[in-house]
Amino acid sequence: MAGDGEEALAAFVALHGAALRASRVPTRYWESLSRKLRGEVFDAGDYFGIMQVEEVDEEEEVDEEMEEQFKKKPNPGNGPCFKVIVTNENGLQASNPDSVFLIDHAWTYRVEHARQQLRRVPGLLHRMANLMGVAFHGEVPDEGSIEQVLQEMWKYNQTYQLSQGTAEEKVPVWYIMDEFGSRIQHSDQPSFATAPLFYMPQQIAYTVLWPLRDLETGDEVTRDYAHGETDRLIRKCVLLPWVPTEVLDVSCFTPEPPDEHYQAILAENKEKLPVVINPPVYAKDKVFKVFTDIQQVLNNLTHPRFVFTDNEGEADILYNFSHFKDYRKLSEERPEVMVNQFPCENLLTVKDCLASIARRAGGPDGPRWLPRTFNLQTELPQFISYFQQRDRRGEDNHWICKPWNLARSLDTHITNNLNNIIRHRESSPKVVCKYIEEPVLFEREDVGLVKFDVRYVVLLRSARPLQLYSYDVFWLRFSNRAFSLDDLDDYEKHFTVMNYAPGVTLKQVHCEDFIPLFEKQYPEYPWTTVQASIFKAFAELFQVASSKPAPLGICDYPSSRAIYAIDLMLKWDTSRDGKRIMQPQILEVNFNPDCDRACQYHPTFFNDVFSTLFLDETDNCHVTRIV
Repeated sequence: MAGDGEEALAAFVALHGAALRASRVPTRYWESLSRKLRGEVFDAGDYFGIMQVEEVDEEEEVDEEMEEQFKKKPNPGNGPCFKVIVTNENGLQASNPDSVFLIDHAWTYRVEHARQQLRRVPGLLHRMANLMGVAFHGEVPDEGSIEQVLQEMWKYNQTYQLSQGTAEEKVPVWYIMDEFGSRIQHSDQPSFATAPLFYMPQQIAYTVLWPLRDLETGDEVTRDYAHGETDRLIRKCVLLPWVPTEVLDVSCFTPEPPDEHYQAILAENKEKLPVVINPPVYAKDKVFKVFTDIQQVLNNLTHPRFVFTDNEGEADILYNFSHFKDYRKLSEERPEVMVNQFPCENLLTVKDCLASIARRAGGPDGPRWLPRTFNLQTELPQFISYFQQRDRRGEDNHWICKPWNLARSLDTHITNNLNNIIRHRESSPKVVCKYIEEPVLFEREDVGLVKFDVRYVVLLRSARPLQLYSYDVFWLRFSNRAFSLDDLDDYEKHFTVMNYAPGVTLKQVHCEDFIPLFEKQYPEYPWTTVQASIFKAFAELFQVASSKPAPLGICDYPSSRAIYAIDLMLKWDTSRDGKRIMQPQILEVNFNPDCDRACQYHPTFFNDVFSTLFLDETDNCHVTRIV
C-alpha cells in the first residue's frame, strides 16, 4: 500500500509540481494535498468556523483606535461582516503535514459570460447575492440584483490562466471561492496563504490554503489580498477595492519610460540587433527568390520578378509569419537578404510600448490621435489619481482594459468601475485606455447609428529615411447594435470584430461604397479631409517610432521592410479654434495582418506590396506615399 501511495504522489508531483513550486506551497504538504484531492476531502470544517462580527452601533461611544480598525475592515458597508477563526481545540501547527486544506469554488466564469450565467444558471444569483451581502429576495433573477453582483464581484473574485491551448482558451478565468474561502479577510500580516491549483485528473480548479505560522483556538484566519506587492503606494492602490482611499495627491503625469525600460524589453524579447551594413544594391532586372510560410503570399504573389524557393539558404527575401529574432547573424552573414520585419517593431505592435513612444508626439498625456493610456503594471497610482480627479469633476469615466499583446478583442473589457480595472491587473499585463464616449457613428438602415472602425494597411519601406505608404483600399468593421454608453458587456454594441464570433452577423461594406454613404451622412466632412488627418496621424506615429536609435525606436536596418495593419476609429473633438472635428484615434498596430479579404477582392494586393517594398516601384500600384 505504501508503494501505491508513493506512486500516486510521484504522479501528482509530475503533473502539479511546477505549479505548486510557483505558488510556494511547502513540499511538506504535497502528500496530504495529493490525498485530499484524490479523495475530494474538504475537512476545513473540522478546523475552522465562520463568525459574524457585530457592527458597532454609531450611537455607542467607541475609542478612536477601535473606529480606525473598523474603517480598515475589508468589507465595511451595508452587508454583515464575517471572519474565519480557528475552532479546533488543539489549534493548528504549521509543521503538521496535514495542515493543508482545499477550498471549493462557488462560481468559475469568464467576464464576458458573467451576466448571462447569473441570468440563466439556477440558484447562482441567489448564492452570489447572499455571499456578497446584496439584497435579493425573489425567485426570478432581476437586472438590478444582477448589476449589483457584477459590481460587487470584484471584491471577491480571484483569477488564473491556462498555460496551454488556443488564444481563446488562454483568456483569464475568474472564480469566487465558496462561502468559507470568501469570508477570509485581508491582513498585512496574514496567518495563511492561498493559491489556486488546477487539478488535472478532474480538470477542476481548487484553492489551496495553508498556515504561515502556528495558530491557537480563536485565532483569525487571514490572507494578504495584495500578496507579493512590497511597494507601499502600490499596495495601497491594489487594496483600494477593500480599503477605499483617495490617491489624488499622486501626480497623474506619465512621462515616457527611461531608456532602461526599452533595453529590458529587448532582452526579454531575445532580439539581437543587426550590425551596421551598407544598403544593398540589386541589379535592375534581378528576379528575387522568396522564402515564405504565409499561404496568402504563396497563393497570390504572381509578379514576374519574384519566384518562390523552399530553400531558406538561397532566398533573397525572407517573408515569415513568426517573429524574426537574430538580426545580428543575418546582418553579418547575409546582409543582402531582405526580411519582412524591422528590429524593435514591437514598439508599435505591443500596446503598452505604443503608448510609451506616442508620448514623444504629445507629451505625458499622449498625442490627440491616441486615447489616453496607462500601463496598469507600471502606472497604476497615476491612473487611479486620474480616474478619481475625473470623477470629482463629473467627467465621463468609461475605460477599456486591453491585454498588451492579444488581438481580436480577446480579454478586452469596458467598464466605469474602478475596482474592476484594478483587479484586471492581476490576470495578465494590461493597459487601460480612455473609452471613446463620443465616437463618430455610421447609420445602418437595419440597426441605427453604430460604431465602426477602419483598418488601413501601411507599408514601411525604410525607417531612416522614413518611407511610408498606405494601400489605397481600407477595410471597415461595424457593430451590430445601435451605440449607447450602457450595456458595457454587450459585445455586439461595443465591439466591431465580428468575423471570429460564431453565429454573429458580419456586416461588410467596401470602401468605395462606404465613402459616398459616409459623405451623405456627414456632408460637411468630405472623406478626403478625414483621410488627410488619418495619414497625418500615421506620419507622426512612425516619425516618433523611428526618431531614436534601437532599442528606443524601430531599428533602421536597411534590409528590413514591413507591412502593418492600423485599426482606428473617429471621435468627435473640438479643434483649437473651436470647430467640431473628426479626430482619428489609433487603436492598435498589427504585425503580419490577415490579408485574406485584401487578396479576395484585390488580386494584385501582394504584387503591389512586394513591388513597393522590395523593388521600390510604385507606378501602377494601389499605394499612396504618406512620408
